[in-house]
Amino acid sequence: MSAGSVTFGQAISQARKALGLNQKKLAERVMKEESGASISPQYLNDIEHDRRSPTSDHLIREFATVLNVDEGYLFVLAGKIPDDIRKSTNDADKIVAAFKKFRETLTE
Repeated sequence: MSAGSVTFGQAISQARKALGLNQKKLAERVMKEESGASISPQYLNDIEHDRRSPTSDHLIREFATVLNVDEGYLFVLAGKIPDDIRKSTNDADKIVAAFKKFRETLTE
């Protein structure tokens, strides 16, 4: 799976199916940060069909852990920079250099 060929929802769906899980079983394993309750199967269905995006870094990490998918890959597919990374630097030159290297690596 390459980041350019699939959406976040498609990647979640493919990983879920590869593990032999139905949507209900996966939804039961992905926990919300604020309440500790599981997400709903309908919310998962909306994510898999690209009608909704995960609402937090926590949920992206939950999907990565439960599905055994690299969280960096899922963050890219979700179009997000993790809060811990985004908040850790205010150095514009460092950010520009990192994105330049990131782009170069992906276009090699």
